[in-house]
Amino acid sequence: MPFGFYIIMAAQFFSALADNALLIAAIFALREMQAPSEYEPLLKTFFTVSYVLLAAFVGAFADSMPKWRVMFISNTIKIVGCVMMFFTVHPLIAYAVVGLGAAAYSPAKYGILTEYLPHRLLVVANGWIEGLTVGAIILGVVIGGLLIKPEIAYSLLSFDFPVIDTGIDTTGEMAVAIVGVLYLIASIFNLYIPDTGVDHKALKKNPFYLIHEFNHCLMLLWRDKLGQISLAVTTLFWGAGATLQFIVIKWSEVALGLDLSKSSMLQGVVAVGVAIGAIAAAKFITLRKSVRVIPLGIAMGVIVLVMNFVHDIRIAVPLLIVIGALSGFFVVPMNALLQHRGHILMGAGHSIAVQNFNENLSILAMTGLYYVLIRNDVSIYVVVTLFGLCVSGLMYLIRKRHLANQREQDDVRHLDDSAHH
Repeated sequence: MPFGFYIIMAAQFFSALADNALLIAAIFALREMQAPSEYEPLLKTFFTVSYVLLAAFVGAFADSMPKWRVMFISNTIKIVGCVMMFFTVHPLIAYAVVGLGAAAYSPAKYGILTEYLPHRLLVVANGWIEGLTVGAIILGVVIGGLLIKPEIAYSLLSFDFPVIDTGIDTTGEMAVAIVGVLYLIASIFNLYIPDTGVDHKALKKNPFYLIHEFNHCLMLLWRDKLGQISLAVTTLFWGAGATLQFIVIKWSEVALGLDLSKSSMLQGVVAVGVAIGAIAAAKFITLRKSVRVIPLGIAMGVIVLVMNFVHDIRIAVPLLIVIGALSGFFVVPMNALLQHRGHILMGAGHSIAVQNFNENLSILAMTGLYYVLIRNDVSIYVVVTLFGLCVSGLMYLIRKRHLANQREQDDVRHLDDSAHH
């Protein structure tokens, strides 16, 4: 891999690390305010709403200037959100601003891969980026959990800078300040990302033109036989993954009796599994074989149901690692396939924006449904059951669709062959 790829990875790592540490800090802030517990999944809703509303514009924005500059601007927006949370703006509003930065960041961070690397390296690069992002999720969640741990928070708060009065007096302020430093480190790496020398399209000023163009790209990808399958799988995966984050926190509090600091560590355990699955997929699955991994998605949904019978952390940890590994193994090849099809059909930035739009719509729908269930005091065991059945059922339908597509293509080929003869 060329050296610039490692700088891209470092920038991506610190940005994702901060996003996830901030989620735990924001949950902590909500609990300190004694906000209702159903506000917690709303954090994800507020974070992802920008992805959906701005999907038509962020792809064009990412393709309009060098990717490093887009990433730098986006990280600056995230820092603004962090500062807002520090100055006690409501966590939901502040986290929504961070989401705005993340929405602009995403098409650039994936788009630069297709610009910078030959397509034969895409699955490997994706495996690395996914594995690293997941590593950042694990570490971010763990750092977030550690920062709010009373004894650690106390020793960090009692540390005094000579001369400077930082004005940091509470656990929440200290956690948010440390997350802000992580965003700053990511911004510094952004400045050293190589320019790929790809021509950039001037940003069209007419929003209606951009919406029309985005709509065209959306249809193009959903009509493509391979594009629609990979898009359906990744859309389901991200919706399920975001909801699983909150399910694991709630489930480990009810079934295992853990507090927020410890249950956020269990989120990290799922992410360890995803990293293992992602690395294995990068090693064993080529772009051509990528659709063969779909049955693993069905298996993952079934295995989630086992959570209902677990009340011992020694069984919970390996179970969550298996759930994570299955999801990591099937999502990485699908992601690479989707990028490859998108790059061929419409250009990197636009295809990532279409992907983000669908994935975040799925996150909004699934976390929204979770919010409604929790609001109505539905037992977490019922939620886990519904979640597992939903994931398995939808993956089964996607697989059926893929097999039907393949039969259709075979029929067309036979007709072509007979016409030639």
